[in-house]
Amino acid sequence: MPTTARTLPEAFSDLEPYVADWALPTRQERYDMRLSKSFDELAEFYDAIAPRAEEAIEYLNGLDMADLPEDATRLLRLLYSMILASYAVNVFLQPRIPDSGAAFFNTTAEPAV
Repeated sequence: MPTTARTLPEAFSDLEPYVADWALPTRQERYDMRLSKSFDELAEFYDAIAPRAEEAIEYLNGLDMADLPEDATRLLRLLYSMILASYAVNVFLQPRIPDSGAAFFNTTAEPAV
């Protein structure tokens, strides 16, 4: 029987549909993804991840952050994306920052993990 590689820790398998789009390695990639999504897509993602955030944080706190397994790293990246999407969903009510026109920013530093 063939086995499928798990991309998230087993307890978070319900979040698998979001891995391809949101478990991105850099903040810039996550921000670009936010801008590429409709508000409804952002809200769906946020609504799926946010209720699991505390559980995910607790799970990750039990691991060595300097040596995270790949599945846990993807979970951490989903949390990073949730935080980025939260502004669009809860504050701006749109993917872009209101009244920012063509302005953009580049991230020059990433978290150590």
